[in-house]
Amino acid sequence: MDEHVLAERLITYDTATGEGLRAAAGFVKGWLESRELKVEGVDHDGLPVILAETGPADGPTVVFHGHLDVVPARDGQFTPRVEGDRLIGRGAYDMKGALAAMMCTLKDVAAQDQVRVRFVCVPDEEAEDVTRRSTDVLVKEGMHAAFALTGEPTDLHIGIQAKGVLALRLEVSGTAAHGSTPWLGDNAILKAHDAFRRIETLPFSRESSDLFDRPSINLARIVGGDAFNKVPDRCMIDVDIRFLPNQDPADITSQICAIGDLEIVKSFQRAPVIVSRHNPYVLALRDAVGRSIEGDALSIGRDGSSDAISFIEAGIPAVEFGPVGGGHHGPHEWVSISSLGLYRRALGDFVKHLPVWLERQEQPSLRAVDGGLA
Repeated sequence: MDEHVLAERLITYDTATGEGLRAAAGFVKGWLESRELKVEGVDHDGLPVILAETGPADGPTVVFHGHLDVVPARDGQFTPRVEGDRLIGRGAYDMKGALAAMMCTLKDVAAQDQVRVRFVCVPDEEAEDVTRRSTDVLVKEGMHAAFALTGEPTDLHIGIQAKGVLALRLEVSGTAAHGSTPWLGDNAILKAHDAFRRIETLPFSRESSDLFDRPSINLARIVGGDAFNKVPDRCMIDVDIRFLPNQDPADITSQICAIGDLEIVKSFQRAPVIVSRHNPYVLALRDAVGRSIEGDALSIGRDGSSDAISFIEAGIPAVEFGPVGGGHHGPHEWVSISSLGLYRRALGDFVKHLPVWLERQEQPSLRAVDGGLA
């Protein structure tokens, strides 16, 4: 089965639901087992995690990480369709296309005996509960590696940085009054909207870095009002801020608190991702991509966060790297079919040529000495 056909099959599962996740995970596990790969299924809070590996236990270990879950979709989005080079459907780009190519690559590299490749397929990367992700648990429980790669959308570029996450639940208070006389009250919903607009203009919102032109600020949820004929006196808003690697979330929080008339009742943070462009695994991946496409792979920054941070926080360099596509989380999500083949080839070349890059790292480099040239 090629990566295109496999991606289509994965899209057919409604993995925005627990039932769909369990069915899809069963298919992934069976597909890998039928290719005589070492596979294990484990439970994480009632959801399935699929683990597989190939290569020598004592070789340098790289992780191919992906997720089966998707955000909810409209009717018909779990029926994949092809238009030209585009495979369209929920999860095509984020990230069942990449997942399919990773599965195929695991079989492609099974015969090599120098690099240990671990395939990790999780069910909860898109989950709203960010306090107990399966990848966090796996890494904390001892999943060690020298390098990790997660197949998030990057258009065949290498995501060496990703914004951090600062999620805030803010409570805004007003004054209740009868709905027929709103001028006698102080509408908390309107005040909350005004507060969000002020957040968008704070100093941190205008800062930039080498790979990002600005942080991201999204009003994700508004909950307010308890009666049709009453001026609401309480409103809760959830604000999703993706801050830059050079920004301090404590400073951002301080700027927001200075607005006044609001209270932070809940917050969550995830650190940004930063991996050196000169990491030997990144260099090896860049070389592998260059073998598959015309031109060089770019080092890019990713606006969204991913499970790569789970590895980063454990001291394991991790990047995001995925195929070409667009519209993820939208109604017309798609992935380039031809890029899936290029992606699979790049992953295979990465594993094949990685030992050479690691040997180069171990060799002493020439350096200039006083009074001469090297």
